[in-house]
Amino acid sequence: MRVAERAPAQARLVLLFLVSGIAALIYQVCWQRLLFEAFGVDIESVTIIVSTFMLGLGLGALLGGELADRHPERALALFAIIELSIAAFGICSPALIRAAGALAVRSSLGTIATVNFLLLLFPTMLMGATLPILVTHVVRHQRNIGVSIGLLYFANTLGAALGAALSGMLVLYYFGLAATIYLAAALNACVSAAVWFGLRRPHV
Repeated sequence: MRVAERAPAQARLVLLFLVSGIAALIYQVCWQRLLFEAFGVDIESVTIIVSTFMLGLGLGALLGGELADRHPERALALFAIIELSIAAFGICSPALIRAAGALAVRSSLGTIATVNFLLLLFPTMLMGATLPILVTHVVRHQRNIGVSIGLLYFANTLGAALGAALSGMLVLYYFGLAATIYLAAALNACVSAAVWFGLRRPHV
């Protein structure tokens, strides 16, 4: 792929990863609020939720790196499928979290921790897998690898900050909890479609 063609593709990928970061932090803010509604707000519940997010992201990064190493030529396809899977879980998540909360609200702290862990581990692992998968794609197709990876990390981190700010100060206020989650799911679905139909070509 020529340099003149590579730059626009890289810019689009960075922009899409920024959008993915926005969606991820919208989910985190909204899922925390749903779980707080179900189990209450105290130091234990905050610790359980944040720890589960961190563990899921970490495990996802490990598994995503392993998956990308095995199928480097399909990195963008994997990224698109993961984004669509996150969107699907996001759409179902309000009903799932509320149902789980209703069942486990009077249970022990250990049971509540297990419920939260099982609920959030799958989607957070998917989120954590996206960066190493895109890094694998960049390593195969970009010349300025350090700059490209740095841009991806910066874009996703900036997206996370924007997602936290938008959900906490604007979107939740005007649209409510469920609609905000559906918005995040729509963002993931748009990212998946843009990658699948716009960037997922053998020469990209």
